[in-house]
Amino acid sequence: MTPVLPDLLQRFDIPGPRYTSYPTADRFVEAFSAADYGQALVQRRDGPSVLALPLSVYVHIPFCESLCYYCACNKIITKHHSRAASYLRYLGREIDLHTAKLGTGQTVTQLHLGGGTPTFLSDDELRELMAMLRRSFVLAPGGEYAIEIDPRTVNATRLGALADLGFNRLSFGVQDFDPEVQKAVHRVQPFEQVSDLMTQAREIGFDSINMDLIYGLPRQTPESFARTLAQVTQLRPDRIALYAYAHLPERFKPQRRIVSADLPGAAAKVAMLSQSLSAFMAAGYVYIGMDHFALPNDALAVAKRQGRLHRNFQGYSTQPDCDLIGLGVSAIGRIGATYSQNAKTMDEYCDHLDQGRLPVARGLALSRDDLARRAVIMALMCQGQVLFESIEVAWLLDFRSYFAAELKQLRELADAGLLILDDAGIQVTAQGWFFVRAVAMVFDRYLQADRNRAKFSRII
Repeated sequence: MTPVLPDLLQRFDIPGPRYTSYPTADRFVEAFSAADYGQALVQRRDGPSVLALPLSVYVHIPFCESLCYYCACNKIITKHHSRAASYLRYLGREIDLHTAKLGTGQTVTQLHLGGGTPTFLSDDELRELMAMLRRSFVLAPGGEYAIEIDPRTVNATRLGALADLGFNRLSFGVQDFDPEVQKAVHRVQPFEQVSDLMTQAREIGFDSINMDLIYGLPRQTPESFARTLAQVTQLRPDRIALYAYAHLPERFKPQRRIVSADLPGAAAKVAMLSQSLSAFMAAGYVYIGMDHFALPNDALAVAKRQGRLHRNFQGYSTQPDCDLIGLGVSAIGRIGATYSQNAKTMDEYCDHLDQGRLPVARGLALSRDDLARRAVIMALMCQGQVLFESIEVAWLLDFRSYFAAELKQLRELADAGLLILDDAGIQVTAQGWFFVRAVAMVFDRYLQADRNRAKFSRII
């Protein structure tokens, strides 16, 4: 793969959104209410079934037994597992409120349990959760049913129980195998522990195993991360997500426990990224986009080759453009031309449900302009190209006229070698894939308006 050129890093390694949605979640407004979301659910129920998008469900389990200092997720640190039983009761109420709007029997093609730590729940509690979901939804044969795994909370018996419940994809949170780095971020999990679990998961027969890594963590060096990369490629997960650590202690309190002096500098981070690309390519992985890699026969790599890649709040996906129901505290959903987010605190979340209301705290009804721009941004993020004619036909607009200002801005990126701009459309180059967020940002009307990017992670 083409190396990242230093001069491009200087110019384009800027803070920017990851575009798991457009508009991004920071643009949601409190004026969007539970009633608005409920209306969107009713419209999905009553609309022509032939026009309905496939349905995806995300369930947020916020609990963790210990605090990982790098974490920016919505979580509750507790060792009191009794809290899970109460939370399940509220999840049941939320599911019932959805059923009241949608009816029963809606087919789900994708389910993802995230957190927090979903395996904080006991096997019996996970069975109860899956039973509640199956009472209201039909889990389609051949669907993608994934759960995030903290290797410290599972064993072979638990993996078998997850398979029995219907989960066919696992995502292991690894981040780094170096013991000193693990101590610095308060997440100690030996390589041998993860290796044993992956062997057991393969023997059980999970369809796909993902591994999350982070570069830029405290006490990481190019030398130490090279050892982690060697161990990762030895384990050979089907997918790898490689994230750059975003140190934003003013936004995320746990990160204040990280000693800033222990963080690697920009040159070291670039070296770690370069090492990662070389290691994964040498091991036969396909570069999916941004920070995702997959083995050639994995469904994600196949979707990439066939131009069927999509993007949602969990990252890249093989599933067609889906409506998404988000269940649980802080969960985000997308129904029709709306986004919604549940209350971020447990007290608020439960209070809504105690009053018989969907626990929506904010959201957004997308305008026609939002939808057209989303189509452009997702085409860039997933296919690395935008064909003017396809946008013009779908949205009844003249691309060159409608996006005249954006096309003017793109010329600078084209001159830098990040993309090719011609009469047919926009094509991201091999170098440009590393900076595809910068290309997409040109079409972000909200970002262009306020330019406040400090809240976002850097691109590299």
